Amino acid sequence: MRVAFLGLPLAALLLERDGHELVYVGLCRPNAPGTRRLRDRAITRMQPDLSRAREVHAIAMAKPDLIVSWFWTKRIPSSVLTIAPGFGVHPSLLPRHRGPDPYFWTVDSGDEMAGVTAHVLDAEYDTGDMLGRKSIRVEGGWSAWTLAKKLDTPSLALLREVASAYAAGTPPTREAQDERFATLAPTPTDDELELNWKLSAIDLARRIRAASPYPGAFAFFGDQVVTMVRAEPTCQFPLVLAVGEAAVVDGCALVRCGDGALRLLEGRIDDDPRETPLSASDLASLISSMTAPVPIA
Repeated sequence: MRVAFLGLPLAALLLERDGHELVYVGLCRPNAPGTRRLRDRAITRMQPDLSRAREVHAIAMAKPDLIVSWFWTKRIPSSVLTIAPGFGVHPSLLPRHRGPDPYFWTVDSGDEMAGVTAHVLDAEYDTGDMLGRKSIRVEGGWSAWTLAKKLDTPSLALLREVASAYAAGTPPTREAQDERFATLAPTPTDDELELNWKLSAIDLARRIRAASPYPGAFAFFGDQVVTMVRAEPTCQFPLVLAVGEAAVVDGCALVRCGDGALRLLEGRIDDDPRETPLSASDLASLISSMTAPVPIA
């Protein structure tokens, strides 16, 4: 089967290994793993602009039987989608968490299950009919980065299964997404990433994991902005602390939250170009250097 591929090179190489012929490859990142094996081919374009007529013409002239997207991060115009049938794999259980950052919102929402969904490429992001799913259980300590790595294997497996079904002339049965269960997963804003100590310690710990290691949830310690990398909720804290006040207890920095307290275990200084990590003792020293109890928000 002749495939026009858009996205990260690993998936394109696996499709080729499965016997599909790559007739057009548009790569979205210049240094992604596998790029060296594709970049010198005449069919390969680095970060092509699909809104340009010349690029659309190149895809059309390649005469693909199928268009496949895997982590192509830009909208694919209708002028491309009319060339051949197309599908992509999104790292969530659609229609939940449509958008560019489903990993963050899956962890932040406390979802017990996550997964990947193969869907028909449509004019709108992540709205096309579903062609298949694979799901996994989310473990309590996972960060968004951990979740992303855990989903890579089922994502690639599903992509290859659906492509093979198209090649066999038996594409999967299409299932419309139920709009009643649709949620959005936009890139989190600074307002969402700044830790609001009025929230519960459990919610704040989840938010830190959802944003870890980057872009990172952050808080102001006096005039210093600290990005939190790891923290855990605790119900043991000085009762004299008001919400948003910090103190050092047993060598560890604690912040009083709306419900319970958060024990700060790892972070980094926001404007440090070396991104020097802050250990739990470093964070405790930072709090100790201020007058305790310390309002930090």
